[in-house]
Amino acid sequence: MIVIAHVSDIHVDEEPRSIARTRAVMQYLEDLPYDLDAVLVTGDIADHAEPAEYENVRGLLRSRHPVLVCPGNHDDRDAFRRVLLGEEDTGRPDAPVNRVHRGDGFVVALCDSSVPGKHEGFLEDETLDWLEGVLADTPHDVPVLVGFHHPPVPLNTPYVDEIRQYGEERLAALADRHPHLTAFLAGHAHTAAATTFAGRPLLVAPGVVSALRFPWEHPGRTVEHVHLDLPPAVAFHVIDETGRLTTHYRSVPVGPAAS
Repeated sequence: MIVIAHVSDIHVDEEPRSIARTRAVMQYLEDLPYDLDAVLVTGDIADHAEPAEYENVRGLLRSRHPVLVCPGNHDDRDAFRRVLLGEEDTGRPDAPVNRVHRGDGFVVALCDSSVPGKHEGFLEDETLDWLEGVLADTPHDVPVLVGFHHPPVPLNTPYVDEIRQYGEERLAALADRHPHLTAFLAGHAHTAAATTFAGRPLLVAPGVVSALRFPWEHPGRTVEHVHLDLPPAVAFHVIDETGRLTTHYRSVPVGPAAS
């Protein structure tokens, strides 16, 4: 059985709240008796893309489990690559940050859907070519999970839908060529959600720093589209011996400083 934890939108800044909520989630994962196959963090890692924020994140995301990250619209590709990933300057500071993890019986391909200077998402041709290569190099009996920050379909949440991933027809055409592409994983929406895209599950991780307020909920006294009082949560994607993918969601308690 393959078990992958999926979190998103930690938005670490200098405030104790974001740090405490991220720490609570990671401590929960550390305390599990089960060795996870991977922990995915699908974007919006640093709230302002400052080097000091990425330095904090490096410590917060340290884990006994393999941790895989991709950028979101709040991230900066150059700082993400140099400070968080510890990679040398490639001479292409705006190049997409795409990473693949080949685990025992599964593959995770994390694509950079961020667009420098904008909040909406888009997969560059370079990224799609890279993903095509990952899929072509993976045997068809090995499931491939493709992750990114921006969902490529509307989620019926207007605030997020305006800045979703565009150009999605290109990704759908790629998926049609690779039947072992098992599911798409995303963040950005700050809510646990499940829908479909290109005939596959599209599974959205809940937010860590906050939760999205649905348009059919009362605004309350906080910012209209955000719940700040709900706990962070984690998605667990499980692939069993038959290849069936099941997703579970779990809230994580936090202390008063993180509420």
